[in-house]
Amino acid sequence: MAKLNFNSNPTHTLGVEIEMGLCDGSTMELVNGCETLLKRIPEQLHTTIKPELMQCCVEVISGVCGDVREVREDLLGKIRQVQSATDSLDMRLWWGSTHPFSRWENQQVTPTERYMNLLELLQELARRMITFGLHVHVGVDSGDKAVMICDRIMQYLPLLLALSTSSPYWQTRDTGLHSHRSKLMEGLPTAGLPTLMRNWSEYVWLVNHMVETGFINTIREIWWDVRPHHNFGTVEVRVCDMPGDIDSVCGLAALIQCLVKHLSDEIDEGTYQFDCHPMMVRQNKWRAARFGSSASLVNTRDYRVEPVVTIACRLVDQLRDVAVDLGCESELGYVKEIAARNGWSECQRAIFQQTNDAAEMVRQLTEQSRV
Repeated sequence: MAKLNFNSNPTHTLGVEIEMGLCDGSTMELVNGCETLLKRIPEQLHTTIKPELMQCCVEVISGVCGDVREVREDLLGKIRQVQSATDSLDMRLWWGSTHPFSRWENQQVTPTERYMNLLELLQELARRMITFGLHVHVGVDSGDKAVMICDRIMQYLPLLLALSTSSPYWQTRDTGLHSHRSKLMEGLPTAGLPTLMRNWSEYVWLVNHMVETGFINTIREIWWDVRPHHNFGTVEVRVCDMPGDIDSVCGLAALIQCLVKHLSDEIDEGTYQFDCHPMMVRQNKWRAARFGSSASLVNTRDYRVEPVVTIACRLVDQLRDVAVDLGCESELGYVKEIAARNGWSECQRAIFQQTNDAAEMVRQLTEQSRV
């Protein structure tokens, strides 16, 4: 297993990874264009503007940032570089977690050793992973604390999914869900909600066991909704769909950063861990995937059912002092706006209903998301 790298960065620092689809500028279909795109990106950015499993996807990664404002500026600069390259190639960037009409059978795997090994291991499950997500890293100071935070933050994961849902369509069909991406991810053997672990040693044992028995090739093939990241010394939250604009990305990043700091402080203060039944989390995650921001979620403490907007607004109020400490009060406050309006999955459906044209829907949303 790779060397443990906690304490490498100050605690509660922030890093954000966004995955975007590459679309043909005329047809709006996904295009296998990442290799061509990267030839037009300055070489010094190739560590932070990268290919993913499929060539129809480009990943943009922020540096290690102190706050959300720094993340925004970092990502904006890199996204503009990508946009300049896509403009020159008559491509567009799709900020959604699945594409409404492109078929997975037409997408090509990025031909690296890692991805070819992954394809050999997962077969069709890997080929149909035409999904795009938002991943948020928050620095913590020890492996044990990272595992404890992963456990405690699980009850909030359905809310994060509900606030970000952007994948109602799959293979030309309306799935009836708001996040079909989350269901596709759950088809992988090491994705979805994580297993409960007691400490860092148990996590290391579990990962080593899976590698040694051939269940996975490397630790990088654990795609839980939240996971400790040994290289970066972070808690990485991966549950979110890819939101449709940079403001939503920053709002969700602020909420996650505040949650991790809040839970970290509770651990430092010796606060008793509230035991949330795993089935409550699983139930709420389904509600979020099915109904998006209009979902009602079960309160894991008193089992009352409450709307997402009520839960989100109360949580933002609870975390306001944390946000002041982290310098992200306005970004955290924006979460209330995200919760109160129609989600991105609903926006996709509304445009399609108005135009009866999925390509036109993609065209409009790719224009709206430009930075």
